[in-house]
Amino acid sequence: MILKAIPLIGCLKYTKHNFTGLCVKGFSNYTSVLRGVESIRPSYLLSVLKSEFHNYLISWPFKKNIFSRRSFTAVKMSEDDQYSLPNDYPIVELECQVAFDALSNKQKLYAHYLSLASWHGSLAVYLQTSPESPLIFSLLTKVFSNEPIDELKKAALIKGFSEDNFTAFLVYSSVFFSNSGNYKGFGDTKFVPNLPVDQLEVLLKTSKAWNSEPEALQTLWDRVKGPLYSLSEREKQLSYPDKIRLAAIETSPDVIPEADFKGNKFVVTKGDYSPIMKLLVQHLGKAKEHAANDFEKKMLEHYQKSFTTGSLDAHKDGSRQWIKNKDPIIETYIGFIETYRDPAGSRGEFEGFVAMVNKPMSEKFNTLVNKAESLLTRLPWTKEFEKDTFLQPDFTSLDVLSFSGSGIPAGINIPNYDEIRQNEGFKNVSLGNVIPAAYKDAKTPFLTQEDSNILEKLRIPAFEVQVGLHELLGHGSGKMFCQTNDGFNFDADEIKHPFTGRKSGVMVVQQFVLRPASALGSTCCRGHVIRMEKDRMPKKALQNKEKGRRPRTRWVVQALKDLEVKGISTFYKVGETYDSLFTSLGSTYEECRAECVGLFLCLHKDIVEIFGVKGQDAEDLIYANWLSMVHVGVAKCLENYQPSSKLWLQAHSQARYVILRVLLEAGGGLLEVKETDPGKDLLITLDRTKIPTVGKKAIGDFLHKLQASLVYKATADLESAKNMYNKYAEVPEDGPHPFAKWRAIALAQKKPRKILVQANTKEDGGKIYLKRYPPTPEGVVQSYIDRFTNMPTHPSILLEELWKMDKDHF
Repeated sequence: MILKAIPLIGCLKYTKHNFTGLCVKGFSNYTSVLRGVESIRPSYLLSVLKSEFHNYLISWPFKKNIFSRRSFTAVKMSEDDQYSLPNDYPIVELECQVAFDALSNKQKLYAHYLSLASWHGSLAVYLQTSPESPLIFSLLTKVFSNEPIDELKKAALIKGFSEDNFTAFLVYSSVFFSNSGNYKGFGDTKFVPNLPVDQLEVLLKTSKAWNSEPEALQTLWDRVKGPLYSLSEREKQLSYPDKIRLAAIETSPDVIPEADFKGNKFVVTKGDYSPIMKLLVQHLGKAKEHAANDFEKKMLEHYQKSFTTGSLDAHKDGSRQWIKNKDPIIETYIGFIETYRDPAGSRGEFEGFVAMVNKPMSEKFNTLVNKAESLLTRLPWTKEFEKDTFLQPDFTSLDVLSFSGSGIPAGINIPNYDEIRQNEGFKNVSLGNVIPAAYKDAKTPFLTQEDSNILEKLRIPAFEVQVGLHELLGHGSGKMFCQTNDGFNFDADEIKHPFTGRKSGVMVVQQFVLRPASALGSTCCRGHVIRMEKDRMPKKALQNKEKGRRPRTRWVVQALKDLEVKGISTFYKVGETYDSLFTSLGSTYEECRAECVGLFLCLHKDIVEIFGVKGQDAEDLIYANWLSMVHVGVAKCLENYQPSSKLWLQAHSQARYVILRVLLEAGGGLLEVKETDPGKDLLITLDRTKIPTVGKKAIGDFLHKLQASLVYKATADLESAKNMYNKYAEVPEDGPHPFAKWRAIALAQKKPRKILVQANTKEDGGKIYLKRYPPTPEGVVQSYIDRFTNMPTHPSILLEELWKMDKDHF
């Protein structure tokens, strides 16, 4: 049986943790149902698909899990209240006018077409997020495209619509567009309009769009009004997906792999989002005409090939050209990049950004890069666990012009392909205009007034230091121990386990001697013992090979018992990657590692001085950085924890909470969190005098245990990693720090994550201009409507057509 496994737009049926059936639909309306399959663990089937189709797992629509409801009585707030949006939702402008004005017109044209590629490509995110998101997008864009917002408001007020309800409609629309769907990009929780459904229907029927297309708008409304407001437990957050999809213009099965599983053949097909990818490729072609050098031209050619054919190898080749393009004036990256929202941790969501270099801050980062190789020696692991050669990356501060997708980060370390990062290089970027915008007017509950004042003054410069260390020396450090076609990328005989001090030669014995020998029972090991090449075998094993001996099982077992060695016993086999092995654990693990590196290294004043901070100001900045980390761990992170399922919904939040637990465990008077007003308030106390001693030791030891010490990440020791990390990620119900109970207090004090209203580029007579928008819900909505005004086909038509292709399988 041939199943068209990508795109998988069908349903997986579960009995507890096992599959009982699989329904798969291909892009060409081919449908097949696999019945009577032996029970297959979802994780096992996923691992098979990953190993066979790893190069093609780049996009997916999400599926929700079923969760049970849980409520708290300490704070009088419905659990569902957190899913509605307040009318005073914070919005700030992402300012980039000065950096844009410094560009030549040729550079502006390059940035203009790259921005169009990014924004038009991001239409795919609505299809990736939820079944209803494309239709909500279509409904909203039709309403706002047919008349100015002021006229729509005037007509609504005449019909008796209240000011508050109209504001609520605009707020929902602006948050929806900013997250590219009806789930938050940071935390993956659903949000719903803060006005009654009947009032929203009245407003829609007042619009010119409804009057011009009543039947079409009525059909759209009938399809979305249920899921628009629904907050059943299975819909409150995105969770484990049951589909894997490949985005490309072409729909033919050319050179796509096949795999057999349990006697059934899986064939990958392509063509998802084809009309969207076609637009993207056209804009990349126009951008190429204004490229500054051959690196940029070749990069865009590879990207065009990738989005045309679905080839991930082509995207990797484009990334290779990208890292060779040093110190460009216009920086960009585009594709199905980050895997944070995929519960499996492997499949990417579309995003694209275009940014201009911020020269003053980039000079500081360049100084950090130049000193990076010596700074790496201060991390708590030996040189064997660091890359053989430090590949000096670009590290620039950028002012973002356009960032499409479900959210804007503060810093990025890319590409995410481990084989390129480890062997060829990478780039670090700090998004300089995002950091001050994100922290503008930030509130700090649960702190003393003195500590609040310190964060108000120093949070932004402290975060700039943390981002620099996090991206360059956090994500950029560490070696992964791999098996290669020629042997290993480490000395399999001599490398020592950092915890036991034992040599790892036994690793190869265990892998290639003990296991085959044990499987053969008491019989001769025969040729199973000598399966490896001579340079891959530990020396003691080779002695017997050279003498022509065939050791019996009892000899091998006894020899290993006598050694009593616990060397490094795991590593990455050929074809394995960090994401494919660590899956859903990978993102939060790596973010925690990078955050810890930032905290650990910022304690060195000479590093802080690189950023122009000295003396007492440096002491205060270090304290502000640590205080900010623990404050976020208490006040912000618990929002992204789901008590009913005991799942973390966001990788960064889980990582920062884990660091909070590590520092609490350290004791010694370093950190305390107390409930000062039962059910209402908490107090965080961090002793700054203990940070250089108790705090440094705690983070250093944790880095040594975490894959940051590279014992777990570097050696692919997944089980040890899970056991260690999950202990700290637990949210206890009771004890001295009952964070499960305190979560309700944190939610009562939470402030929404800010929306950043972005400018648009506009062409007029061969010149490119910047159009800015006010930091209001009206400004956000208008910015998104303007982005798609000149498309050859209205985006609502594209998304509705693609939705129709999938609708029978939601």
